[in-house]
Amino acid sequence: MATSSFSKGCFVFKPSAKKKKTSITAADYFNESLKDSEDGKKRFESCQLLWQQMKSQTEQLQDELNRKIFDNLICFLRKSHSDFQEKKDAWSSRMRSSEIPTAALVLGVNVTDHDLTFSSLTDVINDTVSPFVVLLQAQECPGIKQLLQKLLSQLMGCSADLDIDDEEHVTISQRKMNCSMASLTGWYQNITKKPSTPKKKRSSSSEHWQSPPVIVIFKDLESFPASVLQQFIVISSRYIHNLPLVFLFGIATSPVVIHRLLPHSVSSLLCIELFQSLSCTEHLSTVVNKLLLSNYFPFKLSGKVLQVLITIFLYHDFSVQNFIKGLQLSVIEHFYSQPLSVLCCSLFEAIKYVNNLSHAQCENVRHLPSFMSYVETQTPDVQVKLLTSDSYLKAQTGKFIENLHSYHETFTPVLRCLHNFTSILPKYPMGKQIRELYCACLERNIWESDDYEASLALLRMLAKDELVTTTEKCLNVLKEFPGKQLCGELKKLETFLDLFQNLEGEQIDIIEEEVISPQKTLQKKTDLYQLQKTLLEMKETRRSKKPSKFESLRLQVVDFIDNLVRKYLAPPESKPLYEAVYFSGASAIRRHLNAVPRIALHTALNNPATYLKSLESDSGSLCSISPDICIAYKLHLECGRLINLYDWLEAFATVIGATEESDLDPSKQVDEITHARFIRAVSELELLGFVKPTKQKTDHVARLTWGGC
Repeated sequence: MATSSFSKGCFVFKPSAKKKKTSITAADYFNESLKDSEDGKKRFESCQLLWQQMKSQTEQLQDELNRKIFDNLICFLRKSHSDFQEKKDAWSSRMRSSEIPTAALVLGVNVTDHDLTFSSLTDVINDTVSPFVVLLQAQECPGIKQLLQKLLSQLMGCSADLDIDDEEHVTISQRKMNCSMASLTGWYQNITKKPSTPKKKRSSSSEHWQSPPVIVIFKDLESFPASVLQQFIVISSRYIHNLPLVFLFGIATSPVVIHRLLPHSVSSLLCIELFQSLSCTEHLSTVVNKLLLSNYFPFKLSGKVLQVLITIFLYHDFSVQNFIKGLQLSVIEHFYSQPLSVLCCSLFEAIKYVNNLSHAQCENVRHLPSFMSYVETQTPDVQVKLLTSDSYLKAQTGKFIENLHSYHETFTPVLRCLHNFTSILPKYPMGKQIRELYCACLERNIWESDDYEASLALLRMLAKDELVTTTEKCLNVLKEFPGKQLCGELKKLETFLDLFQNLEGEQIDIIEEEVISPQKTLQKKTDLYQLQKTLLEMKETRRSKKPSKFESLRLQVVDFIDNLVRKYLAPPESKPLYEAVYFSGASAIRRHLNAVPRIALHTALNNPATYLKSLESDSGSLCSISPDICIAYKLHLECGRLINLYDWLEAFATVIGATEESDLDPSKQVDEITHARFIRAVSELELLGFVKPTKQKTDHVARLTWGGC
């Protein structure tokens, strides 16, 4: 499209037909490397639907767990407010002592979950107690001036929800410039003095709107400077008779931190009441029970993936929200990487989809490891049908899906029964939490482990009270199970309980009768020979003793539990097509969630082409087009513990000035631009922790890494 003209001018070239730009949606990522786009769309829709259901369940669980502590907090806030509004004696005495009502809320060390808790708490307080809620963070309040500015700015924002005329807005904007408790008190009296208008809709707690309290929430109390807290509390105590302030301390460690930050003269100005939230481990157990041990959701995690998520929770952050994010990532990875994840749905929808499987999808079924293991156990005729006939494969696949759902329906109640028995044993050989037992059952045959044998040995020595109580718990678990597969086991447990009740009138413990006569013999004067003879007789008597009715019944109960475990708690790998509903990509989850920063840094600095696609992979060799920090990093790997900065600079300048035809003249001095680039690269390496200044030699830096990485 060139033009040959001797005159100057403007030439218009009509562009060729361009392709219309299409916006890429999230569903398009599921279609990558898939032959059938409809399959990717179906997987994406199933993934979205499943996660929305799981997300709503987690939110409901969060509300239920917070309900009790929120109710107690609301009751405390309302009581403090009612005392102020009605001028009761309790508030009068508090005014005389200048005490500020304070709620100390201990939330635990899972700091990342506190945002969601305080967000929900703020909404609840706004709806039920007061519109004047201030949420303060330590990073926003380095001094008392910034704290007061943040306090007043948030309260002025609250005033936008009230019916205030323009003149009051002008007054508020003027007072906002003067950030003091006196201006806040005047603003509050002006706001509460105004009569309510009929056009404003009040909440159900409208009786608190006449003079609602000002609730100040210190989100992370441990991070606040002690001097700032002390000054603010002392100032606030002087205005408590005109301004109904209520403090709420968010504590992550222990309530003792209040006395660490505040001296007695300041803490005595607070009327503190302690509130303890549910521990994060109990919250995690509830999430595992409701999401992973529930038959309502078809998606399951393999033992290794669940162990990775629990390990990150226990050894990193104690954050239930991060655990849920890891669960969400597992759902996405499963539907993205597994072609047969479309079968991860309800039984009715799965059977319907199986009947419409295409030939390519039938081939995906045939390539599953669990299906190949099943084929190897069949006769040659059946093997040929499974590998060649799509119609026969669809019929068998439908049976596999039904068996898998039936397996899950019996797996969960039997697992809970086993946990009821093992959780009362000393030292918890099978784990204290049900999640530990669940991981063990997912990974292998649980009855082949030594811990299981030790648990059965301890169960055979259980006392009657513990045995009966645990059997009743198991009976209640099986009664909640809606299916008919465990009807026989349910009747068997009821029979055991009836037999235990019939033994009430009989004497079960007969050890005293056995030991009466030997004790009398031992009390007499005897020699060593007679003592040895008596002890041998006692041993033989115990061996030949016939077990009592209770001991026989106890052995029957333990054998019944053992048979139940061997029948229903086989690992999921034994079921064909388990890959459709079980996600086993533990390495992918570990790579995404449990980052290894040093390896990532070394890869980026040693071979920048991994992240910068414009560069060609140099496989660790020095290249002048690489970023400066990469060149400096590779040169520092060739040095010892101490690095001479001048030699390092000369090597850096040599690499920077090197070309394909000739190298930099060594006698030429380094220019200022190269020197500046080197200083910046070394500063960045020092910031990343690869080198540090040293006092041993002034023109050297110390290397902080070993070897080549």
